[in-house]
Amino acid sequence: MKIVDLHVHSNKSDGSFSPTELVNYAIKKGLSAFALTDHDTTDGIEEALQAAKDKNIEVIPGIEFSSEYKGQDIHIVGLYIDYKSDYFRRRLINFVNGRTIRNKEMCRRLTEHGIPVTYDELTAEFPNCVITRSHYAKFMLNHNYIKSLKEAFDKYIGDQCPCFVPRKKITPMRAVEIILKAGGFPVLAHPMLYHMSTAKLEELVSLLKDMGLQGLEAIYGSYSPSDERQMRTLASRYGLCISGGSDFHGSAKPGLDLATGYGKLFIPEEVLDNINKRRNWMKCHPEQLKYTKILFTDLDGTLLNSQKQISAYTREVLNAWSKAGHKIALSSGRDINSVMDVKKELNLHLPGMYLIGYNGGQIYDCDQNKSIYRTALTLSQVSYIMNAAEKSDVHVHTYSDTHIISPRDDEELRYYKRVIKTPVIISDVADALTEGSCKCIAIELKDAEKLENFRSSLLPWAAQEGISLVYSNPYYLELYPSASGKGTAIIKLCEILGINPYFSVAAGDAQNDLSMIEAAGMGIAMANGCEDVKMAATTITTYDNDHDGLAYVLNDLI
Repeated sequence: MKIVDLHVHSNKSDGSFSPTELVNYAIKKGLSAFALTDHDTTDGIEEALQAAKDKNIEVIPGIEFSSEYKGQDIHIVGLYIDYKSDYFRRRLINFVNGRTIRNKEMCRRLTEHGIPVTYDELTAEFPNCVITRSHYAKFMLNHNYIKSLKEAFDKYIGDQCPCFVPRKKITPMRAVEIILKAGGFPVLAHPMLYHMSTAKLEELVSLLKDMGLQGLEAIYGSYSPSDERQMRTLASRYGLCISGGSDFHGSAKPGLDLATGYGKLFIPEEVLDNINKRRNWMKCHPEQLKYTKILFTDLDGTLLNSQKQISAYTREVLNAWSKAGHKIALSSGRDINSVMDVKKELNLHLPGMYLIGYNGGQIYDCDQNKSIYRTALTLSQVSYIMNAAEKSDVHVHTYSDTHIISPRDDEELRYYKRVIKTPVIISDVADALTEGSCKCIAIELKDAEKLENFRSSLLPWAAQEGISLVYSNPYYLELYPSASGKGTAIIKLCEILGINPYFSVAAGDAQNDLSMIEAAGMGIAMANGCEDVKMAATTITTYDNDHDGLAYVLNDLI
């Protein structure tokens, strides 16, 4: 009987065999097909395909994505990837960009801890490799900074060590989506290795199934017969194809062999035949793989260009997004009336639109023309902030449902009003407000230290009261309930609409976008964004907000 192996690694990631050596070894082992599934890269596929040309073996182009779910590392294998497609190449470039930012930061930290290394030196020593922590360890050993590889992980780059920077990973749901859009077949790799409870594993599989997961690795090199039976039952329950692989790495995993695992692995060709039958069904029923997404986008510096406008191309992509049945939420630190003004000025009248103002303090349904959620500071909290601002000689204003409320007309208010058209009432705040306000904003145009001193003076009180103090730019300090926030608004609106937050997309550029980037299933940082946002995001745009950076990423998500 013919056999296959659908999970194999080469030296293009962390295996020890070259792609050519893998092909020759697979033939020696009697395989009719194997999938090259290197970690987060397809660099070895072309070589493997060439090596297999005119030989009696099939090389399946694949990949193994590292993803993160509830703080746990989850791997998704993609089989039959169209690795040459422009779409897939763009996605891998985004992975590389994220890895590069993380690797440069690790180099900086190592240098601070007495191990001088630059990213260029690291890549020169390990050319054409996806840099992992093992490469850092080898570099340190090669240059006599440590006496063993273990020492590197124990002292410097282990999970809890000072030089380790965790790489923000995509969710497994996003990995499934990328594989499907690249014409591939997504498989949950080695589920038993995650050591989840039965309930938690089923929750994950159910989510992935909703996203389009097609297979589950029920046959694996280290599984016991009981493990395999359990995984076959799980796959059957969710209508998933059985997949199987050795997870062969060569000398990197001693004792684990191609095709046979630790000696008892057996994957009949029938497994691959069933996968190909499902692939044919998928081609005939593309509508079965569609679902509704929701985009949460910041305005200034993200959706809008420097002229506070939307380009023709960005508008075209937003129209296509809406036409595909997806929803849009304009998310801003501005008051809700100002966000409405922006929507009108931009002539954005698309179905399924929502407005989020005050950094998540209020959500407005454009189709129903009404507010559907609001959270606010209390009147006493607003008064406390205003009194503190007066003592520190810092401009602070707040908002009613219809107006900006400011105790004085000054340079800071006039600066703020350059782009905000919400009408102003100059009044004692206590007299003008009948209920709590969603937000206060402190503005200081000339003395950043003065604004920071004001923030610092409020920190103990704010912590006790549950109030967030966040810079939206160097001149603006936002003050709003900690129960608010753009990230909270994502969770709340998804709950109202019945959309799983893992299917949400958030885009931003500034500090006050961080909670939104972190809460969404996919976080997009603008190329012009701050470094904190880039570190938190799963994707960084290639272009800035003046060159349709967001639109190019969204176009791939439609």
